[in-house]
Amino acid sequence: MQGQMTTTIITFVLIILIFYFLIIRPQKKRDKETKAMLAAMKKGDRVVTIGGIHGTIITVKDQTVVVKVDDSARIEFSKSAISTVTNKDAAKTAPKKVEAKAEEKAEEKGGEAGSIGVDTPSETEKKDE
Repeated sequence: MQGQMTTTIITFVLIILIFYFLIIRPQKKRDKETKAMLAAMKKGDRVVTIGGIHGTIITVKDQTVVVKVDDSARIEFSKSAISTVTNKDAAKTAPKKVEAKAEEKAEEKGGEAGSIGVDTPSETEKKDE
């Protein structure tokens, strides 16, 4: 009787731990990142709403943001309706991240970053000979 009860308790504890690490913890992390993203919104940031509308922030208010969609079209959205914020500076730094990842993959394979899946003219000529 005592052994069965211990096994049952251990099973429940394991299930709770699995739920925590696979469901609860990642959700809390996503919520924290979303709150930080929404708090950091500022004028001039490019945004995408949950409805797929792309635009630039004109005004940030307490609960809403005014987004410029076209030259004359401005729409006011609830902050919770913003799914993605892209800063002006992020577009400049994104290619560097891609290049760095390509270099890391090349180092893992033992080659150079420029030779990942792309034949240079000299390699193509060697293959033809």
